[in-house]
Amino acid sequence: MTPPMDWLPDGTPYSPRFGDRYHSEQPLAQAREVFLHGCGLPDAWAGAAQWRILETGFGLGLNFLATWDAWRADPDRPRLLHFVSLEAWPVSSTDLLRAATRYPELLPLAEQLTAQYWGLLPGVHRLWFEGGRVLLTLAIGDAQALLRQQHWEADAVYLDGFSPEHNPELWSAHTLKALARCCHRGTRLATWCVAGTVRAALAQCGFQVEKVPGTPPKRHNLRARFDPAWEPRPARAAAPTALPGPARCIVIGAGVAGAASAASLARRGWQVQVLDAADAPASGASGLPVGLFAPHLSPDDNFFSRVSRSGVRAMLQQCGELLEPGVDWQASGVLERRPPGHLGLPADWPDGPGTDWSHAAAPELLQRAGLAPDTPACWHARAGWARPARLVAALLAQPGIAWCPGSRVARLERVDTVAAGTAPLWHAIGADGKALARAELVVLAAGPACNALLAGVVAAPLPLQSVRGQLSWGVQGAEADGLPPFPVNGQGALVAHLPLADGRLAWHAGSTFERDQERLPLTPEERAAAHARNLQQLAALLPQAAAGLAPDFGPEGAVRAWAGVRCTAQDRLPIVGAVDPLAGPGLWVNTAMGARGLTRAVLCGELLAARLHGEPLPLDARLAQALDARRFAAAQQNISL
Repeated sequence: MTPPMDWLPDGTPYSPRFGDRYHSEQPLAQAREVFLHGCGLPDAWAGAAQWRILETGFGLGLNFLATWDAWRADPDRPRLLHFVSLEAWPVSSTDLLRAATRYPELLPLAEQLTAQYWGLLPGVHRLWFEGGRVLLTLAIGDAQALLRQQHWEADAVYLDGFSPEHNPELWSAHTLKALARCCHRGTRLATWCVAGTVRAALAQCGFQVEKVPGTPPKRHNLRARFDPAWEPRPARAAAPTALPGPARCIVIGAGVAGAASAASLARRGWQVQVLDAADAPASGASGLPVGLFAPHLSPDDNFFSRVSRSGVRAMLQQCGELLEPGVDWQASGVLERRPPGHLGLPADWPDGPGTDWSHAAAPELLQRAGLAPDTPACWHARAGWARPARLVAALLAQPGIAWCPGSRVARLERVDTVAAGTAPLWHAIGADGKALARAELVVLAAGPACNALLAGVVAAPLPLQSVRGQLSWGVQGAEADGLPPFPVNGQGALVAHLPLADGRLAWHAGSTFERDQERLPLTPEERAAAHARNLQQLAALLPQAAAGLAPDFGPEGAVRAWAGVRCTAQDRLPIVGAVDPLAGPGLWVNTAMGARGLTRAVLCGELLAARLHGEPLPLDARLAQALDARRFAAAQQNISL
């Protein structure tokens, strides 16, 4: 297999695959003069709410690092910087960092980049910097195919890559036509390539092209502006409930999904009120004492698996930003028991970036869990545990969010405004008939209660299902020596050695999964039966640990219980986005996280905000479509979204 890159004796990075150098003799000067200044940056983005850059070859990441550095230094920088880069053959993180060592001013940024630069399987990967204000979206795969999937508009384009002589497909008329679809009138483009065929193809696609003095040793560079003679068709399909911009928002539901939605919108300038009937946030299913986040495995790497990986990456970034390791969360890794002969790993993973995510568990890991060395199991290296309530509290504490406890919403009411060009207001009405809050945007994140609020507003309810579950837990004693040092899941789960407020440690096992059940609290008989099921699952999952914990489940045992009601959809995927457009603009939903709320909720909050603003999406477009709130109505009408 041809390596993606090599290093020449003089320290120049070189691609054996394309037979070309990665950059010019003055790479940082090229990044700044050719690409940033060629696109009018940083002046062009001054005062903007967002700025969106599209790059056709990530390479060693120097253009991104130079742009990020310019954003940090600019007092008039945009609130949010999107940098989307296409790359067919990503280099290793080691090579990326080595290339950056030549530039001490960029090295701290390169170290942050390489910390997140892993597991780059084909598809879209969202990397998160500056508290979510600098978002790097790496799209791994063929440039033409990836460009056709984009449904957003770039403000600037860095046309970069190996030379047309060595990589003609990247500079072909077909690729440039696909790129032009991602531009709006006025989008600026810059490149070091001045080949006549490239200039002609850009002009044919609607760009006004000019040659300008180059960065030595280049005599010329190319600058262009998208200004076609025809009216361009926007890459972004007009949202049926588009809003003019950040204003006021009501989020109903203070669980992980609601808090994540609120935080993503607040980062984009919305003033958000979070309403919940309870007196404390995370009082529903998100009040779980501890939960796991881990990838889902499937040999064909299906939708569930790919969504889960995007969700885990988002969760790692958000927890790392907001929570205290070892107390609120831990990226501990998770061991998953698998059926005999069915590890679930795609066939092409063992020697590629998939191993950064999951691989067959080594015998020493199995031994530490008290399992036989031939036990079928996978190790999820990018996984861990978190306390959902701590994450909710940290998300709701972000600037721009007001938490409103004891606010039970009885119904929603839309009030059309008189002024032209303004969005209607949504009123959240309490049981007394008075408005609890008014806003241009409402996001429903209330689990099974979403349908009660949608009644009378939309034509048909969402296909939601309530799932009740009980977790068993206890304070660790002498039996702790037999408990694995990392979480284990499969049929059931065990998370041990979690610190309590009084300094002791606790174990947590379960939970049960009772469909179409939402009554709480459980009766003593139901609670006892749920404990028995959790112990039975634990005995199959970890026999040694179950034997040590069995006395806690006995008549004189000290086992404790936590129960809650999750919400899932009939296709087991989250429901995110605008609801029935007939309801009017500004009514959105983020719900149905199911049993994987920690894996999905942060990602879905970002997806909701990205769709609302027409931004680059944090996951593949086909995956986002699979989560769209309108998919059920579209399926009934046999139409595509």
